[in-house]
Amino acid sequence: MADEKLTPRSENYSEWYNQVIQRAELADYAPVRGCMVVRPYGWALWENIQQSLDRRFKETGHVNAAFPMFIPMSFLEKEKEHVEGFSPELAVVTIGGGEVLEEPLVVRPTSETIIGYMYSKWVKSYRDLPILINQWANVVRWEMRTRLFLRTLEFYWQEGHTAHATAAEAEEETLRMLGIYADFAMQDAAIPVIPGRKSATEKFAGAAASYTIEAMMGDTKALQSGTSHFLGQNFAKAFDIQYLDQNNELQYCWTTSWGVSTRMVGAIIMTHGDDQGLVFPPRLAPIQAVIVPIYRNEEEQGKVMPVVEKIRSQLAAFRVKVDDRTEVTPGFKFNDWEMRGVPLRIEIGPKDVEKGTVALARRDKPGREGKAFISQENIVSAVTGLLDEIHISLYNRARDFRDAHMYDPKDYNEFQEVVQNGWAFSWWCGSADCETKIKEETKATTRCIPLDQPGGTGKCIYCGQPATEKTYFARAY
Repeated sequence: MADEKLTPRSENYSEWYNQVIQRAELADYAPVRGCMVVRPYGWALWENIQQSLDRRFKETGHVNAAFPMFIPMSFLEKEKEHVEGFSPELAVVTIGGGEVLEEPLVVRPTSETIIGYMYSKWVKSYRDLPILINQWANVVRWEMRTRLFLRTLEFYWQEGHTAHATAAEAEEETLRMLGIYADFAMQDAAIPVIPGRKSATEKFAGAAASYTIEAMMGDTKALQSGTSHFLGQNFAKAFDIQYLDQNNELQYCWTTSWGVSTRMVGAIIMTHGDDQGLVFPPRLAPIQAVIVPIYRNEEEQGKVMPVVEKIRSQLAAFRVKVDDRTEVTPGFKFNDWEMRGVPLRIEIGPKDVEKGTVALARRDKPGREGKAFISQENIVSAVTGLLDEIHISLYNRARDFRDAHMYDPKDYNEFQEVVQNGWAFSWWCGSADCETKIKEETKATTRCIPLDQPGGTGKCIYCGQPATEKTYFARAY
């Protein structure tokens, strides 16, 4: 399969995306429509994402827990906006053990309700606050149009849920977690993201305010890559999460929720991938370097393999694989690992053994430009330096691509043009009516109102009324 050409991205981006996921063995289609099987290579990438985020969560005082995947239907009905927002996507269990259930159970689409119920039991006094809990879980949302990693019936994610004594604390937490997501995306996934606030139409059902990190994919469409929600007191009032303050008066808590899912895998694929296949950022890549031994006979094998083993042991601190397959050629292996996105390839042949060198080939720079010969003695420092260089190169390339497809259209006619193949950064009056008409006429939605505003005022790109904020509009996944 590795020597078959992928469909070029410029020809059919969607087909390229599906092909590369299956050829690289990241995931496969499950027997249930809209579900996916995450294969070991894809799961290794998700595990690295998990570890990077989990470390950041724990550094900020969060702890992990687990809550049930079955939620009583009555829980969702307690928060009106929440149930309205999720009702079309719910999977509901009505029979258990051969008996009709007294109350239907919803398969977890998100956990604000069941966690809110538990918090109401655990919180009694201001001394019990804040509660800072995260869970790693799977959730089910009955999506009609699905795509591997980006939108599936069942997917994996983390969801943080916190409870606070004051609105200011909860808002600070909401923005802190958004900052953690942005830091992870840029520092580990090499994805330049724009942090901002969602419009009232696009916010999470039941939230007072929703924040997002938005990224541009390789076809210029936007992808919401992580969200953080300030829930106000909506869920605290619905589930009676109250505490006695220092004056011995009963107060409602202020809560937040925030999450990143396996759609981050899709973001990595579409931000960095090329016509040869995947290009993984080194800090998250399941395999950071692959060693390919090159020999023609047993005598050469006897010389090359001890050096391969020596180099492998020297690079024990990295995620390294030795490709010792004998049934395929070195050329096949090169193409295979290139398609699988491994950041660095290390080639060792008889001449390298004689000279005390190895050949290093970078995935982000195919061909001669990305190839160098270095001394075996310097292998650890060389690999360390190159992986950092590759990260910076991928980030800069994605940022430059994004910036080249960002526009500030002078009028609505130009706006309609640019959102066909890019993002518009335009003044918007905040009217849901303008937002709806723009979506109907261009298929572009408000992606986010960035936290970093230019200041001043302008005229709404659609209606011409005064506007105080600029907003990113784009077609999106």
